[in-house]
Amino acid sequence: MKPEHRKKMIAPLVIAVLLAAYYLIISALCLFLPGIPMIFKFLIAAIPIALASVTVYVLLERIEEIRSGEEDDLSQY
Repeated sequence: MKPEHRKKMIAPLVIAVLLAAYYLIISALCLFLPGIPMIFKFLIAAIPIALASVTVYVLLERIEEIRSGEEDDLSQY
């Protein structure tokens, strides 16, 4: 991997890790909501888990774009 590719991967990686961690923390906190049945807690917690999964998927797509040398998505339009 070229060194310039590594530099371009740092920002998306950091942002994705922070965002996924935020969503997972929110999901964990949803499980401690008082006065709500457990099934609803799991349903509420599933939304941030899904968002964290999408964040990781988008990160993997962005890494592939960087590796392929496609710097800007505007070239597709």
